Amino acid sequence: MGRKLIIICMGLLTFSAMMWGQHPSVPGTYDDDHPKTRKERSANFGVKGGFTSSLFLVSNFSVNGVAIEEVQNNYKIGYFGSVFMRINVERHFLQPEVSYNINRCNITFEKPLPDDAPVGAIPAEASITSSIHSIDVPVIYGYNIIKEGPYSLAIFGGPKIRYIWAQKSKVTFENFDQQNIKEQLRPLNLSITAGVAVTISRIFFDFRYDIGLHNISKQVSYDVPSSGNTINEADTNNEIRFHRHDNVLSFSLGVFF
Repeated sequence: MGRKLIIICMGLLTFSAMMWGQHPSVPGTYDDDHPKTRKERSANFGVKGGFTSSLFLVSNFSVNGVAIEEVQNNYKIGYFGSVFMRINVERHFLQPEVSYNINRCNITFEKPLPDDAPVGAIPAEASITSSIHSIDVPVIYGYNIIKEGPYSLAIFGGPKIRYIWAQKSKVTFENFDQQNIKEQLRPLNLSITAGVAVTISRIFFDFRYDIGLHNISKQVSYDVPSSGNTINEADTNNEIRFHRHDNVLSFSLGVFF
């Protein structure tokens, strides 16, 4: 009985030692102790989610025919969810993604004073608040600067196609002289994504910055209070011109399968 107990204990100790020597690996790497055994597939799938903070780079912005030079960006938190595939080739990887994003931002500015305003008059403040829903498809290339066992540090970048869902998106213009202001957004947009990612076993998180390459505002229409006739940004009187590039800073946490 004592000999059987000793054999069982030795077996448990041996099994524990073997398990202690095992460790998870970064997707696409080999186990150092067993180089012939691939611990991860050459292609991995995963999901991730996180938060965004949008910044609108405003240009060619005018109200009532007067250019607005100073605009204050007030950050609002948005969020997103993504699915992706990662193709691993040694230290390199290619990662196409599909994500659903809700980006929020608010900008404020001082309205131009009318020509007949009294001396010393204080300009009123107006604002534009956006909640933009979009489906994003980035395709990024990454390189693992550090790749040691289960840990890695990677940099990445690539293009991103963005479809803005106009029916879900909402833009609110507050304290404008015009009424029923509506902004028409361009449905398809192109951005450049760049960032850094840290992986620990199958868990990772990344920081990225998306740079919008062109104006996402197609047209602004509104009613003039005195006449009630709808006009658009081609008019010169009481006009609103609003061009902006949507840049987004995001943080995400994800897992590989």
